Amino acid sequence: MSNKSKGLHFYKRRKTISVGLLKEIGSWGFFFVLAVLIAFVFVYSVGLKTSVIGASMEPCLYNGQSVLINKISYSFGEPKRGDVIVFLPNGNENTHYYIKRVIGLPGETITISDGRIYLDGYFYEESDSYDTIEDGGIAEKGITLGEEEYFVLGDNRNNSEDSRSANVGAVKEDTIAGKAWFKLGSSIDMMGFIE
Repeated sequence: MSNKSKGLHFYKRRKTISVGLLKEIGSWGFFFVLAVLIAFVFVYSVGLKTSVIGASMEPCLYNGQSVLINKISYSFGEPKRGDVIVFLPNGNENTHYYIKRVIGLPGETITISDGRIYLDGYFYEESDSYDTIEDGGIAEKGITLGEEEYFVLGDNRNNSEDSRSANVGAVKEDTIAGKAWFKLGSSIDMMGFIE
């Protein structure tokens, strides 16, 4: 008996890459590159990126956090109460974007009295997560919004320069850059859609 017939034998099979496998890999690669390209074009044609400056929108958004803005969202509709919008105060292009939450809509009268918000004389009930407003600013006597004007507040109500401030006031629709759409952050828990 020869030594070849004893024990287990393992033969190396030649690895072959078929043309079909190469085509499959190539098609997946093509569609991946195409998807990335489409996403890139979509974000840069529809979106805009800015950074939060200050603590006025905490805890929703933090100082230095990046935000993607949907520039076309208000081309098909108007801002709604509760939307987080991005705008240039008084249309001043030499300043940074402000990011605030819409509270009052065109034609409404907004009054802040005893730390509470009133819309057309009726108490506006909000989440308990917002602090009682210490300073009503110019809204203490009431502000009546004109057509295409919005009243906005920061979520951090006592640390925000917003429509209560005379230098910001009511936000005109033509100064709105878009809706704050997606927040970016250094950790996964800081990323997500803005509510």
